[in-house]
Formats: sequence, structure tokens, C-alpha cells
Amino acid sequence: MVQFLLALALIVSTFPSFAQQSLLRSGPMVGHVDMREATLWLQTTTDARVRATYRDSSSAREYKTQTIAVNASTNHTVKMVCDSVEPGRTYTYDVYINDKKCSFAYPTRFRSQPIWKYRSTDPPTMTVALGSCVYINEDGFERSTGGYGSDYEILSAIHAKHPDVMLWLGDNTYLREPDWNSRSGIFKRYSHTRATPLLQPLLASTAHYAIWDDHDFGPNDADRSWWGRQHTRDAFTQFWCNPVYGATGGNDVTGSFAVIDVDVFMCDDRTYRGPDNRRDSLRPLLGEMQVQWLIDALTTSTATFKIVAVGSQFLTDNKRKESFARMPVERQRIIDLITEQKIRGVLFVSGDIHASELSKLDRAGTYPLYEFTCSALTAGSNKDIANQPNAYRVAGTEYGEHNFGIITVSGPAKARSLRLTVYDKLGKEVWTREIKEDELK
Repeated sequence: MVQFLLALALIVSTFPSFAQQSLLRSGPMVGHVDMREATLWLQTTTDARVRATYRDSSSAREYKTQTIAVNASTNHTVKMVCDSVEPGRTYTYDVYINDKKCSFAYPTRFRSQPIWKYRSTDPPTMTVALGSCVYINEDGFERSTGGYGSDYEILSAIHAKHPDVMLWLGDNTYLREPDWNSRSGIFKRYSHTRATPLLQPLLASTAHYAIWDDHDFGPNDADRSWWGRQHTRDAFTQFWCNPVYGATGGNDVTGSFAVIDVDVFMCDDRTYRGPDNRRDSLRPLLGEMQVQWLIDALTTSTATFKIVAVGSQFLTDNKRKESFARMPVERQRIIDLITEQKIRGVLFVSGDIHASELSKLDRAGTYPLYEFTCSALTAGSNKDIANQPNAYRVAGTEYGEHNFGIITVSGPAKARSLRLTVYDKLGKEVWTREIKEDELK
């Protein structure tokens, strides 16, 4: 009888914790983190009041965000701003739903960016993880041949590398026929993907940024004619915490962010994209307004490295793929402007093709342009990549199984380097290449 009463007491004492977790659908996720501010995101299952507390790991002082009422108007998503952050410090945080703390079996933390300019020390080393094409199976909605998603353990493998930043390169969720024709369907699919259990530890302790491609924008190969793009833009901006959207001044998701001596320019390859099958050579992919913004931003940037992230592959001659090869006039215009403006340190990154490879374009009288294509995380793999043409491919870098990439930026000032590495689904290195700062001048 005594044992029964003790067991009953344990169940009663822990019930509030279980009940509390049932109010949390996904997250928390660390979004944009800078020197004096960080953003935290989460999604609840119902209307609730949400706040976060955070503390410097070297201090006992605790700070808190505003308490925010979460409701269906934002599909129960919330972004909490930590506005008492100081540079170069590690913070642990807790989230509260209806004034009760949520418990997690993994760390919830973020590190603010350090002050490094105009100091006697060299810039610190930092890492950016890359990935694209995330398909999460859903009972009742899969193909007759079976689920298109697999190897979800790759999300744990990324987390095990503890990257400073995760850059999602498009197709971060897959909208399907039951999803894309209604606002409700779009948000249900976004919510289902984000709630993937193996994703949660990665979300909780790495700063996340994202661009989109066709499958999170609309149907397969969707372009500017897609009628539902405002619904998908709403979903994208509610589920991601980029520091800005519409940097061009338009209704797109273009933006940028900086990490140490790297500037990242996040391009929108859907909002202004002309249909692939239009029979004119001048059809855009990024559009003139976005091209001008990109070149202006690259020209203004003083960063050692300038990463241009775009969902569609930039350096390929494979016209069977949905790439810039189908819009050669705009691609050449971008290349010519980079050359004419003498912009140093440019590296393109992309996803989409369900395989990874490194591409290189030699340019007369200046440095070569590289593109690091990284795909797929969990969606179907392009195992035949080695037999598909790409005249710019660096030999030995094609990989057609599930994978992710990491860019490591390191070295002393004025002699920095980029180490590009592809890892398989278990986190084992597939290949690595190094590009030195002097090679991109």
C-alpha cells in the first residue's frame, strides 16, 4: 500500500510537467543572433501565454522576454526577442507556457556574436552547416510507392557537429497536392515538418536562417505565376527568424546576415522567376530588382567572404535541371557585374538537385567563381549524379546519398580560409576542399 501511494504521488507530482509539454508543438528554435539581440521561436498547440528567460553562463543574473499571447492569427507560432544580450557570451534559456517552465532532455542555449573588428586578436573560427530538401513522411498522404523521406538521423548528425549557424537552402518542407491549394494546408504541412522529434535538439542550440525553393513556395517548379505565393510567404516568415525579409523593397523573402567576417546574401529564386518553358531568352530568375540589390550589397560589403545563397544551382550547364542554365542571360549578367565591380571573396551555395557537388568557373584575369551545392537531407536522393552533365563540376565532389555540408571559416586576419566539407547521413566525412582568401581576390 505504501509503495502504491508513493507511485501515485510521483505521478501526480510530474503530471504538470507532462501537461506542460503537451502545449508545446515544436521548438524552441534559435533564430537570428547578433551581438546585442537574439530571437527565439516556438509553436504551441493552442492559445497560450509564452515567455522566455535567459542568463549568461558566467553570471547568475537572469533576463526575460516580454510575455506574448499566442493565438491562431499566427498559427500559434511566436518569436521572442532577447534584448539584453551582450557580445561574445553563451546564454542558456528556458521557455514558459502559461507561466510553467518546459523541460528538455537537450541543451537550450545560444552564443551571441563577439566583437572582433579593430582588435589585436584574429577573427575567431566559425562554422556554417548547410542543407536542403527535407521531406518528412506523413501517414495518409504518401505515394503508393511509399514515403519519400528517410534517414532522419541525419538531423542528429548535424547537431552533433555543433555548428554556429545552420543555413537551410530551400525545400525545407515539401508542400504536396493536399497542402498547397489552401492556406490551412500550407500551415499544417509546415507545422508537421517543424515538429519532427529528431529536429528539436538542433533547433534549440544553433542559430537558424533559411531561403526557400519551389517546394516551400508552392508546387514543383513553381514560378511567379503561382497564385498562392502570399500564403506561402506568410508561412515562411512565421516559421523562420531571418533578420529581414524583402530587402529589395519588394514582396519577396530576400535578406542578409553577417557572421564574423562572412556576409551571407539570401536570394529569392521564386517570386520573380519567369516560367521555365517560356520561349524567350530574357526571362528572369532573380529579376532585375533583386540582381541590382545583390550587386549593390556585394559591392558595399567589406567581409572577407561573401556567400550568395540561392535555391537554384548557379554554375551548371545541365538544362534538364531547374537551374540558371535555363536563364543564361541573367546568369551572365550577374557574373559580368561581379567581374566589372571587382567584387572579392564570392562563393555561391545552393541546394535543389538532391545531390552535392562543388562547381568552379574560371574567369580570365580574375579569380574563379565556386559554388557549393548541398542536397538532399531526407528527400529522395539523386544517386545518378555522376552520370549527369555539369562541365563546371570539380572532379570527385559529386555525392548522391543523403548528406549535409559544413563551411568552416578560420585562420589569421588577411589569411583566412574556407574549408568546405560534405558529410554523410551519420556525420562521416565524404570529401573536403579548402579555398584560401587569396584565391578569391
